[in-house]
Amino acid sequence: MMEERKITFAGMRILVTGCAGFIGYSVSRKLLDLGVSVTGVDNMNGYYSLQLKKARLSQLASYVKFDFCEMDISDGNMVKELFSGACFDYVINLAAQAGVRYSIENPKTFVDSNLVGFFNILEGCRAGRIKRLIYASSSSVYGGSTNYPYSTEENVNSPVSFYAATKVANELMAHSYYKLYDIPATGLRLFTVYGPWGRPDMAYFLFTKGIYEGTPIKVFNNGNMERDYTYIDDIVDGIISVIEKKGSTLSCEVYNLGNNRPVNLMDFISILEKKIGKEAIKINMGMQKGDVIKTTADISNSFTDLGYSPSVTLEEGLGRFVDWYIEYNGMK
Repeated sequence: MMEERKITFAGMRILVTGCAGFIGYSVSRKLLDLGVSVTGVDNMNGYYSLQLKKARLSQLASYVKFDFCEMDISDGNMVKELFSGACFDYVINLAAQAGVRYSIENPKTFVDSNLVGFFNILEGCRAGRIKRLIYASSSSVYGGSTNYPYSTEENVNSPVSFYAATKVANELMAHSYYKLYDIPATGLRLFTVYGPWGRPDMAYFLFTKGIYEGTPIKVFNNGNMERDYTYIDDIVDGIISVIEKKGSTLSCEVYNLGNNRPVNLMDFISILEKKIGKEAIKINMGMQKGDVIKTTADISNSFTDLGYSPSVTLEEGLGRFVDWYIEYNGMK
């Protein structure tokens, strides 16, 4: 559990990109609860349900300190106009095209959003002289490494998906802007984030839907996989802790935000089955391209520097997700 807040957030103005996405929405809502004025941007693409994205936005729109701008960060002119028209204290860049498997079929989409878009955000930060850029990287940067748990000291020059390659590039781009232009930046390698308001393309969401509907779920690599599932509230606390601990200190670093408790896929499904009260119909599948056998985060540096200490167990987190899923879908 994170330490009690030691700084005053009221009066801050923070830009959150990807605010209609799962993590962007969750971070924006927490900041608004802390009294921050949040400007949220999102391109509202159709990668998954626009209805879900609009539902998240409607939650944020209830706050008087929330402003929304529908825009694509790959549009350099729009990003330039955004930064010239406002003075942000911090920028939290969570806008990105997600999906390891999607990147195999649609690599250009990842170039536009994750590379060109991130470059535009860096340029905006340079022009706006923000205190710090906080951006989402991914556990995918570790590729097929078997050096468990994954340490941020490890070399990450062998990504096994194009999505991961764009995230490695983001870290290098941020580091170069820090060296050249003194832009403080913190990258956060996120590990399998789950929870209420989550992405419908993620396994836990698809499994829950399949179990409730009585349709088969795909179990890849015959279930012989492990993931470091991390609950959304712990991720949000980790992101916000960067502002508390790093502030405007001139630095550039990368941290893992994970749970440090890898769980076998079959055990994960078993927990879901118990929470739902129904057994899944499973179809065993082979390994997918771009996928990895196991992920687990070394969070020692995150604890030491940020006070990051995830507290939500998988059983508790999945229970909260199932409760939300029932409510959101109007199920009895």
